[in-house]
Amino acid sequence: MSEHMMKTITMALFLCLLTACGKKAEQRTPMSYAFDKMPTSSKSDYDLEDIRKSGELVVATISGPETYYEHHGVSLGFHYALIENFAESEGLKVRIEIASDTISLLNLLKTGEADIAAFPLTRQAVQEEGLTAVTSNEKRQKTWAIKNSSKELAKAIKAWYKKDKEIEIRKRIAERSKKSRRIRNKPRAVYLSRSRGIISIYDDLFKQASSITGWDWKLLAAQCYQESAFDPNATSWAGAEGLMQLMPGTAQELGLTPAEINHPDKNVFAAARYIKKLNGSFADIRDNGERIKFILAAYNGGALHIRDAMALARKYGKNAHLWDDVVQFVLGLQNPQYYRDPIVKRGYMIGSETADYVASVLERWRGYGGNIAYHPSFATETPQSNGQVLPQKNIRAIRKNKYSSGVRILHPEDPELHQMNISSQ
Repeated sequence: MSEHMMKTITMALFLCLLTACGKKAEQRTPMSYAFDKMPTSSKSDYDLEDIRKSGELVVATISGPETYYEHHGVSLGFHYALIENFAESEGLKVRIEIASDTISLLNLLKTGEADIAAFPLTRQAVQEEGLTAVTSNEKRQKTWAIKNSSKELAKAIKAWYKKDKEIEIRKRIAERSKKSRRIRNKPRAVYLSRSRGIISIYDDLFKQASSITGWDWKLLAAQCYQESAFDPNATSWAGAEGLMQLMPGTAQELGLTPAEINHPDKNVFAAARYIKKLNGSFADIRDNGERIKFILAAYNGGALHIRDAMALARKYGKNAHLWDDVVQFVLGLQNPQYYRDPIVKRGYMIGSETADYVASVLERWRGYGGNIAYHPSFATETPQSNGQVLPQKNIRAIRKNKYSSGVRILHPEDPELHQMNISSQ
């Protein structure tokens, strides 16, 4: 055997050994397989069984009073109520994806980012997009849409969607609407004792909480009256509870347990912490007096809705930091021209309720002797050269409230309080 051939054989053996070693290095232990990702269905064949495994039905829709919107932390709208009912029948949670128009709505479905488009579409439009129409309403000729590959999902929706399904859901909505017009509470007088300058038995709490908010305590009292009429056991149709009508989810975020939410001091102090948080969220509004209005609006209608209104004000050349300009668009978010604008992220809102809420709280506060223009902590501030911040010169001095001068504010547990005449004088 020649020397050249020997070298070739040796090199071949070396390469074989090297390859074997490489393969050996790639061998995996049973433990390594535990960290492998589970194989998932592709977007093209993702169907009901996959949705059930995820536990979540992803729904694409366009915001509107008949389709989907959020109000006091509650998801509302006829089509939302329908899809929620279907999801419950399958043991699923609902996640909403908002589209600005039908093109983006159907794209969410076709790209697999949504499982169903729960929005009234024409059957023709659905078929032209290569999708499957479900829940057809023969009278209105409208339908939802799903992907053609979602065969099992289509069967489940067909089995669920019966003739009387829409009637059933509309009845539920009507019942909830009746409840929404009232808060279950015990009526209270606007003043506990006007001559003594006592607004409520909770004045002491409002005074303590004002150190958290930086607000006049009488403003907190005015807000509390608007929320619950000073009833600690008040409950709204949406589930808001207590003096300051905190939603359970918000209360939990603020550190309250369900057992504590109706406790007067815990409820008021939690609301004060929430107001302080909103104050930070609207820190870009430099004028403190204006910021109060935005905070009240956010407390009632949601901060993100108010940000939408501010974005619209900016778009239309208005002052996004001036409430009188922004409130026009808070009201405008009841109109498709505005709530379907691409810059709007949260869609439709009942803007009239929020606008009335801000006006009512401020009006009641003025009735209690408060006024933004005369309160230094709410005055527009001007930085001075020495680093101090002082009120502008055109801000007048604080006016004393003739009802509160020289009186002693009683603690809610003070025995003397229960002996006085509590009727409004």
